[in-house]
Amino acid sequence: MAASRAAPVTTVPAGRTAVDPPRRLPLLAVEAATLLSGTANGVTSVVLPWLVLERGGGAAGAGLVAAGTALPLVLTAVLAGVVVDRVGRRRVSIVSDVVSAAAVAAIPLLELATGGLGLGAVVALAALGALLDPAGVTAREAMLPEAAAAARLPLSRVNGVHEAVWGSAFFIGPAVGAVLIGLVGAVPALWATAAAFALSVVVMALVRIPGGGRPEPRAESSGSAVRRVLADTAEGIAVLRRDRLVRCAALVAVLVSATYLPISAVLLPVLFEEQGAPGRLGLLLLVMSGGWVLGSLLQGALGHRLPRSLVLRVATVGASVALVPFVALPPYPVLLGCGALAGLLFGPINPLVNLAFQRRVPTHLRGRVLGIVASGAYAAGPAGYLAAGVLVDTTGLRAAFAVFVGAVVLAGLSVLVMRPLRELDDLPDGEGAPPGPPAAAGPVLPEPRASAAR
Repeated sequence: MAASRAAPVTTVPAGRTAVDPPRRLPLLAVEAATLLSGTANGVTSVVLPWLVLERGGGAAGAGLVAAGTALPLVLTAVLAGVVVDRVGRRRVSIVSDVVSAAAVAAIPLLELATGGLGLGAVVALAALGALLDPAGVTAREAMLPEAAAAARLPLSRVNGVHEAVWGSAFFIGPAVGAVLIGLVGAVPALWATAAAFALSVVVMALVRIPGGGRPEPRAESSGSAVRRVLADTAEGIAVLRRDRLVRCAALVAVLVSATYLPISAVLLPVLFEEQGAPGRLGLLLLVMSGGWVLGSLLQGALGHRLPRSLVLRVATVGASVALVPFVALPPYPVLLGCGALAGLLFGPINPLVNLAFQRRVPTHLRGRVLGIVASGAYAAGPAGYLAAGVLVDTTGLRAAFAVFVGAVVLAGLSVLVMRPLRELDDLPDGEGAPPGPPAAAGPVLPEPRASAAR
């Protein structure tokens, strides 16, 4: 008799319910590691150029150190995404910070042992410390959608928080570095950097992150290791080629990073080193950090009320224009006000760019696509750092500011002609579930007349 048939019983593993409750710890771990590692890199970005300036290396020497730090990023960023996808995101994050901590700690240790390091040794250790940074950054970015899904939070809100954390690290790190220079000196300040990297390692080692392992590939490439790496990289490039929105989002990320970083890494340290005021540099970067954090949080909390493409265009153009007064080297209060406004407007950019990658790039390709985009940003960095140093030494600080602020403004205005950015308005905004099959990377659309790739 049908009435006598028992209903099937679903067995739930011990310690779990049929519907798992939200788990916030993995997301907190990713953000803590992002803050610690980013802050450590921020401290180094100010301390090392300052160390060179103190020892008579001049602006060109400071630019050389900044370029030496960035050059390994160019060489490893493309491969970083492939490594993340094949080795595992959590493992790569840990190894990256271990290498960075060891390289940074070596500078004060060798300084004590030798009585003073030369410029070449500082550049070499800075390059070693930066070698795996792209892999670590890519690994943490790639874990974000799964961590958001475990926490049952909308991906756009998590992106806003993540960029607020990254913005805090990006600017708080230099601010902390400037304060430490004034308190204990440039070389001892590097111990704080090594400690922050070590804490990031501990956090990632102790917490299990959903999606922290190696993603399951859809099909394994055959042939030698080199051929497999090239094939994996080609898959990531194919996503950028066929998806107009992903390509435009990548271009925005590259242009903003490439034009702004020489200002913060070379020009501002030179300005305040000439004034003998590291505290002023630290406060300015801290104010910009506060603006960035607030802008990122506002995008996560309120961004859904406005068209995303409009927000991205207003933010990018507005942030670049806010830096224009820097060219006049105005009084310090004006620098603080313009820096705060620029930071506030920069805040929404990365959350929106990240949403495009997360919603349109398949899970198993996410690492390599992020790595390729990062390599583009890093590739422009060394040239910009070196050019900034040379311009300061040959034409003066004001002219160097004019060149690089002008480049930032041109980069900001370029978003006005990127028509595919309108597709941001159509992206879903639910919980942070990863995208599914490769079709999620978007349709193959005709090349826009005002191509963003050129």
